[in-house]
Amino acid sequence: MYKQRVTQTLTVLAAAGLLAACGSESGSGDGGSDKAGPGKGGSEANLTGVRWNVVSLTVDGKKQQAPEGAYVRLGGKGGTGGNFGCNGYGAKVSVKGDTVHFKPGVHTDMACDALDFEQRLARALDGKLKAGVDDDRLTLTNAKGDRIALSSAPAKPAAPLQGTRWTVHTVGERATAQSLPKEVAGKVDLLFGADGTARGNLGCNDFTAKATPRDGEITLGAPRTTRMMCAGAKGKTEKTMLKLFAGKVTYKVDDRTLTLTATDDGTTVTARAPHPK
Repeated sequence: MYKQRVTQTLTVLAAAGLLAACGSESGSGDGGSDKAGPGKGGSEANLTGVRWNVVSLTVDGKKQQAPEGAYVRLGGKGGTGGNFGCNGYGAKVSVKGDTVHFKPGVHTDMACDALDFEQRLARALDGKLKAGVDDDRLTLTNAKGDRIALSSAPAKPAAPLQGTRWTVHTVGERATAQSLPKEVAGKVDLLFGADGTARGNLGCNDFTAKATPRDGEITLGAPRTTRMMCAGAKGKTEKTMLKLFAGKVTYKVDDRTLTLTATDDGTTVTARAPHPK
């Protein structure tokens, strides 16, 4: 049975090879259906080695659209596991004919807006599933009749690092991250310019800093900020954000999600790009 809160750090998961969800693969498919199509049944050959982007989840007859970035891998090239919509996870999987035995394993433990969807998806995946494949669509159905619609359709191009205004969604220290408190939610942002600068808001003060991206890393200079004094959630958020500067951070873009991780202390920030118009 899936445990709602397993205490595992990103560091441990990375060492175990279970953080494919935080990699540079981008996007979630737009296709998919709640119903298995008339195409061929599932088999190990056409189920494994594929990134299946979760499109929707139907539990007790109620359908939910999947959040960005939710996907499943059933083994083969690329590994086993995926992302529930926010947290990455590993899994034990076996495929025999059109039957998939799926057991979610250790996962990251970030506080997420999509936690309810994550819990429902984890429960629906846990156990024996019947697979139906129709071209680039996959439907997994469990014994209760819950259905997971997935697609292997090509992902949309990821949002570019530079020129995108990234709205910060979570911040954390040493591989733990939590959604921003409501006082600052939607107000903390980052903009990396082609001119080698970064600017935005840290939760309280606006800032500018030098920013040099190269080979998956960004070298950030010491920030110049406005001089407002802030306490509470604003001050706490800004204090954590400042740990990204005057050093190097790794960065990964997954569709419209940017993850920044400070190389010295593991401070982690995730941010999202706006939906294209």
